[in-house]
Amino acid sequence: MNGFGFISDKLEIKFLILYIAARVVGPVPFEVLQDLSMCDGGVDYFRFSECLADLVRTEHLTLDAAGLYAITEKGRQNSAACESSLPYTVRMQVERNLVAHNERLKRRELVEARVEERSEGGYIVELSLRDELDELMGLRLLVTRQEMAQDLQKRFQDRAEELYTKIMGVLWEET
Repeated sequence: MNGFGFISDKLEIKFLILYIAARVVGPVPFEVLQDLSMCDGGVDYFRFSECLADLVRTEHLTLDAAGLYAITEKGRQNSAACESSLPYTVRMQVERNLVAHNERLKRRELVEARVEERSEGGYIVELSLRDELDELMGLRLLVTRQEMAQDLQKRFQDRAEELYTKIMGVLWEET
């Protein structure tokens, strides 16, 4: 049974998935496509899953070994030809959702934090913040405990811009 929404059949769900896949930044996992597609009450999990599998089978989308979906040139062409058949309100909701999602993806590419265990003992935490052109900050820290290294990694990933601003403030502070 269909939920209440503007999307009413499998063909429209396929158009919706292609519309999203053509606009998302980079390959994405199943959950992201599902989340972005659930913008209309007419889309349910089972029909979405079936349509997604059909689009891979018909080579409109690819599914790589890491479980990431990406649009093909065939999918891009069909999406462009059919996007006007999607209801305007659905397209606008997708666009709003995509802006937030794409910003998160772009940020994840610009903020890097990794932990490496040292053979001599301890852990190196490498932190990096970039913009679209260059690295703004690179920082290597030696810590003694793995939990501390992982905590620093997470804190940096969550608040990299804020930490960068604070470091710059301390370095430029008048003495």
